[in-house]
Amino acid sequence: MALSRNIKADRGLTTRMLMTGFFLVVLYAVLIGVLFIFIKSLVVILAIGFGLLFCQYFFSDKIAMFAMHAREVTAEEAPELHGVIDRLCALADMPKPRVAIADTDVPNAFATGRSPKAAVVCATSGLLRRLDEPEIEAVLAHEISHVAHRDVAVMTIASGLGMIAGLLTRVMFYSEIFGGGRNNNNNSNAAGIEMIVMLVSILVYFISFLLTMALSRYRELAADRSGAMLIGRPSQLASALIKITGEMGRIPTRDLRAAEPFNAFFFAPAVAGDGAQNPQQGQGGGFSFGSLFRTHPTLERRLAQLDALERQLGQAG
Repeated sequence: MALSRNIKADRGLTTRMLMTGFFLVVLYAVLIGVLFIFIKSLVVILAIGFGLLFCQYFFSDKIAMFAMHAREVTAEEAPELHGVIDRLCALADMPKPRVAIADTDVPNAFATGRSPKAAVVCATSGLLRRLDEPEIEAVLAHEISHVAHRDVAVMTIASGLGMIAGLLTRVMFYSEIFGGGRNNNNNSNAAGIEMIVMLVSILVYFISFLLTMALSRYRELAADRSGAMLIGRPSQLASALIKITGEMGRIPTRDLRAAEPFNAFFFAPAVAGDGAQNPQQGQGGGFSFGSLFRTHPTLERRLAQLDALERQLGQAG
């Protein structure tokens, strides 16, 4: 169910969030079962798992803001940005999230927070410099839609399992390297158990990663639809997508790599090849193995959807 009265709930997105949640619960159970074989203490396992989830869930906005060098800004500090958010929230008939600016030349925006009440919508200084006000409004309408759809919190939880499994994999890997020699059957059995735990952890990480990427791609399409319909100008969102994708090529690789861990939360991916094709190049719309690892739909698909929405609105008018 959407938070906003004027941003309709997306049934496809809701279904995918529920399915992702279900499979993640199953993966959590598998991971806990395997850990129990190794650690032998359910209390310790649950304490570690829930401790990591608690920190990520309740402090996800602060972690993201810190990592992106973002700061919350008041209406006095950024009147134009607040004005855009105020208009969008009035159109959407929803509570206003906190507003932030990230000091980076990478032109992008993201929404974060464990719940609509704790949500933050952040635009980068690079985005504010490069886009016209209607394009900025279109991008922020996309981010407001993420808040209304409540998919930010689901993405935060979904990425949490991958983080735990990845951490466990690294612990098991270094345990194998530095565990010392094994000269008896007990040590050999322990080594076998450690290897099983590591392999299962890798499998859990891989599956949770694919689930998160699939949800991420669909939620971007859902936010594109809702954001474009909210402002009534899909062409402005398409213009912003094309301009941002083109500008990414002018950003130093070092800055893009620094922003890459946040790809799944960005309006547009920071790394070329992750759904960020050059709009001047012809792109096939078919399935490829590489598409499974993308955080965003291809630019071609997003533009095609926005073009179809533009035509529908033109016919309705």
